[in-house]
Amino acid sequence: MDQQTGKYLIIAGICILIAGVMVYFFYDNFKWLGKLPGDIRFEKGNFRFYFPIVTMIVISVAITIIINIIRRLW
Repeated sequence: MDQQTGKYLIIAGICILIAGVMVYFFYDNFKWLGKLPGDIRFEKGNFRFYFPIVTMIVISVAITIIINIIRRLW
């Protein structure tokens, strides 16, 4: 391992901390996440299958936009 790896680990830790704080304090604002139209839900008896495809796409697009903005400013 070198210094660059350490920097990446610190940045990843800060991002996880920020995400945790947002979920902890602003949970009420994120209730729509995971219940978007297009998310696949199947329930029958005591069997449940849930595949949040649209939610994953929205999160992926948001992360891509954030990373591109950070890379251009860097």
